[in-house]
Amino acid sequence: MAQSKNSRTSSATQKFFCSSCGGEVKMKTLFEKGKVKNVAECEKCKRLERRPSDFK
Repeated sequence: MAQSKNSRTSSATQKFFCSSCGGEVKMKTLFEKGKVKNVAECEKCKRLERRPSDFK
């Protein structure tokens, strides 16, 4: 099977951890006021941020 020049061979998932409690940060999709919002939430302390890098 031939692959195109832009194909990805491996998908790298980066893990983020909360700086205050050390819990793992997971992305969640919320449906609010008719709009879809992606937010990052810490599993331990339930802190919400817009993106995983905001937990630093």
